[in-house]
Amino acid sequence: MLIDVNGNTAYAYTAGTEPAPDRSAVVLVHGAQNDHSVWTAQAHALARQGHAVLAVDLPGHGRSAGSALVTVEAMADWLLALLDAAGIDRAVLAGHSMGSLIALEAAFRQPARVRALALVGSTWPMKVSDALLATALSDEAAAIDMVNLWSHAGIAPAAPGSPQGFWVPGASRRLMQRLSEIHPAQLLHTDFVACNTYANGAAAAGAVACPALFVQGRRDVMTPPRSAQALVAAIPHARVAAFDCGHALMTERPDDVAAALADFVRGLN
Repeated sequence: MLIDVNGNTAYAYTAGTEPAPDRSAVVLVHGAQNDHSVWTAQAHALARQGHAVLAVDLPGHGRSAGSALVTVEAMADWLLALLDAAGIDRAVLAGHSMGSLIALEAAFRQPARVRALALVGSTWPMKVSDALLATALSDEAAAIDMVNLWSHAGIAPAAPGSPQGFWVPGASRRLMQRLSEIHPAQLLHTDFVACNTYANGAAAAGAVACPALFVQGRRDVMTPPRSAQALVAAIPHARVAAFDCGHALMTERPDDVAAALADFVRGLN
């Protein structure tokens, strides 16, 4: 699905669905140097449940035009503008890593637009090490290798229907490399700086009034569950689902994450 947002073309993968007044909407927001494709299994599970699904490409990522936005706040504003352009009054927002901060900030800015929040591989502050920031600036290929290594727990089952020999870490690395080829202007560094400098997490979490779900990888070294304890505690009645995987939850545990999101959305009033 192509949508005009602020004068630029934005892409959202819909898994064959279309937004409609009688359909609840679920918007899926990817993390740093990723695109909509990381949500494929979850998008299909939610579509089968009857929801309108939009797995978005952020500006400067994947098939969305325009330069990458440099702050979480700007990305949250863009996400809300996309809801306007798609004719969606209210949606469930699900975000992974950087995308979780975008969803959280969007809920802070326009709480009436957000039916529920699902924060996958989330923490706040979402600090990036000085060494990784410097490497992303000077040698993006090396930084991609570092992130790919740290994002996976070594447990990499194939998604349903994947060919024999499908290797999740290899596919994740190739996605990040492809995005570097398409968007060469130090995209990974831009995304990392946005995560590193986002300062409104405590206020945004404290203001959440809608249902919230945290989906965590027990072996996540990028956003370890222990680092998210304060964020979880700040959101009243937040639920937690945890799986034996690393930071790349949607691809390491596609069925488990899809089921957790589908169950969460199904249980909303």
